Amino acid sequence: MTPVFYELKSAVVGIAGLGGLGSNVAVALTRMKVGRLILADFDLVEESNLNRQNYFADQIGRHKVDASLENLRRIDPEVNLDLHKVRLTPEKIPAVFREAHVIAECFDRAEQKQMLVETVLTKMKHVIVVTVSGLAGYGRSNDIVTRRVSDRLFLIGDGVSGIGPGVPLIASRVGVAAYHQANAIAEILFEQLHRRKDEVSK
Repeated sequence: MTPVFYELKSAVVGIAGLGGLGSNVAVALTRMKVGRLILADFDLVEESNLNRQNYFADQIGRHKVDASLENLRRIDPEVNLDLHKVRLTPEKIPAVFREAHVIAECFDRAEQKQMLVETVLTKMKHVIVVTVSGLAGYGRSNDIVTRRVSDRLFLIGDGVSGIGPGVPLIASRVGVAAYHQANAIAEILFEQLHRRKDEVSK
């Protein structure tokens, strides 16, 4: 393991939702050797998911948490996963993600996104959340950007495009957003690690 990846072994990242965003963010963070991933989703893999989510046809009908466990362990047999088959609510989020340094918001619906972001920012004072808004459709990859809204909130997307007639969720654009999200998380983790090192050396 290279020294840069070794640094991430102490990091804990929560992923809220294992759909098009979450399943792909989990793959990226597993490949980066992030120390522990807390995965939370209550849903099952459906055939309609396969056009953009990191699952396979023989996993249809299985819990996304279980399918993700199988897939991520194929990438790294030693990946450290904390699995929760649960529908996340404002009451459950602080308990499920209590040890996370960063949480990736990976829901589909706007009201779920808002609920998670508000819960983290108000109830989990030292946790950073990376959320996504505006990734539907096709083309315009460069419109998807990472914005640092505040010290504890990062926003990925174009901030405009939503699901609708002729504006579906497809693998290419969802993938761009998911890897923006994973990259922002890596940046946050390295920044935290370097800050702690500076504090220790003073």
